[in-house]
Amino acid sequence: QVQLVESGGGLVQAGGSLGLSCAASGRTFSSSAMGWFRQAPGKEREFVAAISGYGWRTSYADSVKGRFTISRDNAKNTEYLQMNALKPEDTAVYYCAARDGSYYSALPRDYAYWGQGTQVTVSS
Repeated sequence: QVQLVESGGGLVQAGGSLGLSCAASGRTFSSSAMGWFRQAPGKEREFVAAISGYGWRTSYADSVKGRFTISRDNAKNTEYLQMNALKPEDTAVYYCAARDGSYYSALPRDYAYWGQGTQVTVSS
């Protein structure tokens, strides 16, 4: 059974930093693209960042570019999202996702595997 488990969410003041982790189990995702999405109350799930299989390429939403960094450690079957210079509008539930295929996508429907989500709250 495939599982993705996020950790690292919490409450932080604006301008602060948080790091999220997503540990995968049940299969190896080293060749699979992985991503991070977020969903704020009353809003649709939106793309945050993605990384290709083996970590060759990354992509970011314009709203987080230059502040967030996605990475992966294939030996640990884990992906990460380092979030710096956080803003109140970054407040959301953050989900990690993985897809079959090495090329990343910004569309939630392209990802078959999802974590349960972790809350990130940024206070002003």
